[in-house]
Amino acid sequence: MSKKDYYHILGVSKNSEDREIKKAYKKLAMKYHPDRNQGDKNAENKFKEIKEAYEILINQEKRNAYDQYGHEAFENNYNGNNTHTTFTSSSDFGDIFGDVFGDIFGGNRTQRAKKGSDLCYNMELSLEEAVKGTTKEIKIPTLQKCKTCHGSGASAGTKPTPCTACYGKGQIQTRKGFFTVQQSCPNCYGKGTIIHHPCSICRGQGRVETHKILSVTIPPGIDTSDRIRLNNEGEAGANSAPPGDLYVQIKVKKHPIFQREDNNLYCEVPINFTMAALGGEIEVPTLDGRVKLKIPSETQSGKLFRIRLKGVKSVQNRKKGDLLCRVVVETPVNLNEKQKNLLYELGISFNGFRGETNSPRSKRFFDGVKRFFDDLTR
Repeated sequence: MSKKDYYHILGVSKNSEDREIKKAYKKLAMKYHPDRNQGDKNAENKFKEIKEAYEILINQEKRNAYDQYGHEAFENNYNGNNTHTTFTSSSDFGDIFGDVFGDIFGGNRTQRAKKGSDLCYNMELSLEEAVKGTTKEIKIPTLQKCKTCHGSGASAGTKPTPCTACYGKGQIQTRKGFFTVQQSCPNCYGKGTIIHHPCSICRGQGRVETHKILSVTIPPGIDTSDRIRLNNEGEAGANSAPPGDLYVQIKVKKHPIFQREDNNLYCEVPINFTMAALGGEIEVPTLDGRVKLKIPSETQSGKLFRIRLKGVKSVQNRKKGDLLCRVVVETPVNLNEKQKNLLYELGISFNGFRGETNSPRSKRFFDGVKRFFDDLTR
């Protein structure tokens, strides 16, 4: 049975550079690695196949032989120089897997300084503050770089020394069968350095607990669940590593008059039934002051009036929303005798509560009720 083309196995072209071959191999090797596909024979065979292809194509001499003679270059002890050719040695194989599978087993060839943790601060704002923008000072607990040792963790006059177990890499290689696995150095715990004389203030951590006060600019139009990121204002990283970020989580408090929906504001405006029937003009509140709203005659309860550009300016595109006022016709209370008599006479003039001329909605409703019951008795 003929073997598959090595370039086809790795999914690269014959003109691919070494870095492209390595990239393709890493992707496939991580996908089909036996530790990730335990008990899967197909994955195991695929893994062996891509390993074999990589070992040939990453070696320039073997790749040249393969390009010239194909698979025959590595069969029957034949190659272009009539010398015996073998696959990559065990030590080379370990180096390959040290590079490729460092990420799988949590290791890296060189120790990277661990960035400090991100912090989150919950901030409550009034609706007015959120809509118009403001500046707030906040006090947060945090870990900051130690000023005594300047973040090194070592006492004055000394400095951390490279770990003799991992030679400053923070990682050691362990051979398991023909696999080489990287793991954190147990001597320096992955740091790559040893502090023999820790700083007495931070005790070798390079950070101390403290509080800091920050000024946070709140942009106009911000809303609940929005977040503001302050770069490098989180916890300081250990041993001079860069700090994390601070996220300010926004929550807008409930307003006694307005409700916000996206960039629009809503409010309910009560009017008496005389105003609703005859019409008139009222004042309604906005976040910029009062404005006049004209109520047309025969306005029904629940009608929505739009006052343009009196809403919230968007924090993204700076477009401004509207104010929507829903009028609610209020039933009068605490009537005196004169008022009751006037209303009684008014009701009589309506020819009852089903008056066709004055209460068209009531008439439609009760006509519909009558038809419903008539249909049931047929």
